Amino acid sequence: MSKFEFIKTDMDDLYIIEPTIFKDNRGFFMETYNYKEFKENGLNMVFVQDNHSKSKKSVLRGIHFQNKFPQGKLVRVTKGIIFDVAVDLRKNSKTYGDWLGLILSEENKRQFYIPEGFGHGFLVLSDEAEFVYKCTNYYNSEDESGIIWNDPDININWPIDYVNEVILSDKDKSWNILKETNIIF
Repeated sequence: MSKFEFIKTDMDDLYIIEPTIFKDNRGFFMETYNYKEFKENGLNMVFVQDNHSKSKKSVLRGIHFQNKFPQGKLVRVTKGIIFDVAVDLRKNSKTYGDWLGLILSEENKRQFYIPEGFGHGFLVLSDEAEFVYKCTNYYNSEDESGIIWNDPDININWPIDYVNEVILSDKDKSWNILKETNIIF
């Protein structure tokens, strides 16, 4: 029996992954990653780094990517609720500039695989959220880049009605729109 349901999206290589949850009166158990099962479903990545962040309500992080050292990310929420977004930045892709957003939460336990060549961001909808993710490449501060979260050409439908304000880092406030950003994918 497979421990995961791999849901293909309309964008090549972008997957929603639903783990099998084993629950009883003591709590629950789930696998979050299994190399063999991922590989059997066409996800051949190798992860080299794990990250864990905590953010308060209304924090929006992104839309981030690395140009020369792109990272694929397997993301999930261990506490709270976020709206997670992937933007296709692969210039030769039929879905270039398109985005997909979904709710990730401690309750639904969904995971999102965002491959290299995508930008990534999220908005915290609960009082706080803890977000964990595996990366296929190491973080490189000199290669960090991004696109402004409210780029009108991408037109992400962020659920900002659920927050009082959008809280951004200075860096996330400074990103340009997609058509003014140097992307080499």
